[in-house]
Amino acid sequence: MGKILGICISEKRGVQKHPVPEARIREGWGIEGDAHGGKWHRQISLLSYEKIREFRERGAEVDFGAFGENLIVEDIDFSSLPVGTRFRINEVELELTQIGKECHTHCQIYHKMGDCIMPREGVFAEVIKGGFISTGDEMEVIPPEKGRPFTVAVITLSDKGAAGEREDKSGPKIVEMVTEAGYKVKETLLLPDNRSLLEKELIRLADQRQVNVIFTTGGTGFSERDLTPEATVAVCDRMANGIANAILYYSLAITPRAMLSRAVSGIRGKTLIVNLPGSPKAVREALEAVLPSLGHGLGILRGTEGECGNHPENHTSDHKSK
Repeated sequence: MGKILGICISEKRGVQKHPVPEARIREGWGIEGDAHGGKWHRQISLLSYEKIREFRERGAEVDFGAFGENLIVEDIDFSSLPVGTRFRINEVELELTQIGKECHTHCQIYHKMGDCIMPREGVFAEVIKGGFISTGDEMEVIPPEKGRPFTVAVITLSDKGAAGEREDKSGPKIVEMVTEAGYKVKETLLLPDNRSLLEKELIRLADQRQVNVIFTTGGTGFSERDLTPEATVAVCDRMANGIANAILYYSLAITPRAMLSRAVSGIRGKTLIVNLPGSPKAVREALEAVLPSLGHGLGILRGTEGECGNHPENHTSDHKSK
């Protein structure tokens, strides 16, 4: 349980937020009157009061709203909570959607202090249910439900697609199949075959959005521009070679040209990254190979399922073998 010490808004983007005593929260939008509201995943920004206090103790003179935060809350360490956590204030309900943010242009605080806490300590939320809030209201923290759907991001790598010269059919095929399987798609991106840009997006989606699985499509062949596997390996903490192997073996039964794929799979934090081929047909075949068993591995990653050794099927087979 936390306590709201400040509510801040700005009527125009690029203008420092200022405190208000109360606010109306609009479902699917954000704070009424705040320029950063909208139909996106960063409708309301939150910052822990303790982080502001620590920053002030280092000599910074910062008012509420100086970091661009909407809500300043005491006794909740937002950056330590997982995406999917919900917050209840009176009848208002918010859902945590992102941890931290990239600072594209350093703010005045950074130029003065050499640091800014918002990029690593600030979090963002969507409004699930609207209502009214005031300073002094209590905020309840609700952990994510154990059986919630797995979240997905889809990245298509294609120079021609990104330039508008070719329709992306592989990305939509992934969205279609994973949605039918019960997954929840959070983001879809269409990028050129650019390794550094792909690495940046993989890191953002894994670290800040904390999606359960990222599917890439394209960039896994022999062309000099095909660098999706290299980008994936560069950002992963551990590899998950079994998934890439399963796709390869399944595809080899359909066409011998599957041996030309360089696709890999790996893990960054609690996010699985899976490289898929670049054609809709090959994407369908690859997902047919992995989707039936993928959910168990994703459940282990996010901590909502036990290890494979504890699976009932393994206990049954062990008993029969004895």
